[in-house]
Amino acid sequence: MKGIILAGGAGTRLHPATRVINKQLLPVYDKPMIYYVLSTLMLGGIREVLIITSPEARPLYEELLGDGAWLGMRLEYATQAKPNGVPEALIIGREFLDGGPCAFILGDNIFVGHMLGEMLESVRQRDDGATIFVCRVSDPERYGVVDLDADGNVVGVVEKPSAPPSNWAITGLYILDSKGSDIAQGLTPSARGELEMVDVIGDYMERGALSVEKLGRGYAWLDSGTHESLLDAAQYIATIEQRQGLKIACLEEIALRKGFIDLPAFKALAENYPASSYGLYLRTLLEEGYLDV
Repeated sequence: MKGIILAGGAGTRLHPATRVINKQLLPVYDKPMIYYVLSTLMLGGIREVLIITSPEARPLYEELLGDGAWLGMRLEYATQAKPNGVPEALIIGREFLDGGPCAFILGDNIFVGHMLGEMLESVRQRDDGATIFVCRVSDPERYGVVDLDADGNVVGVVEKPSAPPSNWAITGLYILDSKGSDIAQGLTPSARGELEMVDVIGDYMERGALSVEKLGRGYAWLDSGTHESLLDAAQYIATIEQRQGLKIACLEEIALRKGFIDLPAFKALAENYPASSYGLYLRTLLEEGYLDV
């Protein structure tokens, strides 16, 4: 399975911070936002990823992440000229996917959870249909919300409802079978002139091919689309990292633990940050045996 990250958009809610830089390149505590998004796919065992961004930001991503070989991955890049809706990423990535399934994630969604990788690995084994990940929120009227029956099956999806049928909000992480790109290709723009992800979900739901995974206790879903939520996310990450002494979304560590790279390659990468606390962390993993944790 391949992965697609949609890291485009104008980031207008974060102006002026995003006037000259793509939102997903902003720092969330000690790492660029894109690190957290890419790490989610890596935890799920995905090694081939397409990053879709704006024409102006593409060279910056290529400079930051390269072709992914340093992580034992293959990273490719594509551009979205202007925001025409989330499903357009599936159309842009059609050739990259080459008729196969994908894990699709929005570039400003941060997920934290000890068993997240295992959950994604399990969902990847499903041959057909789509899986959406939902998280319980206290303000469901701000999100797309699922209506679930007594057996936990999705019977409806409502966008920003005034009377929410549940507190389970749809996150920006989806596992789609090979039909995902075809469905996106056949969509027509909504009243606001964009392709809508809720229509992709609705297609799977109508065919009885939609599954849902709940991110309950032990998981955190952090939206980083506003100044306040970006600060909240940074403080959350900082608190956990400082308390535990273990980093979230350390790409080099994940690559080693997942077997994407070997120990000599990890050691070489650790030397790339001689004066950085991030580099110190990598070297501490080697010196104090934390790689066994």
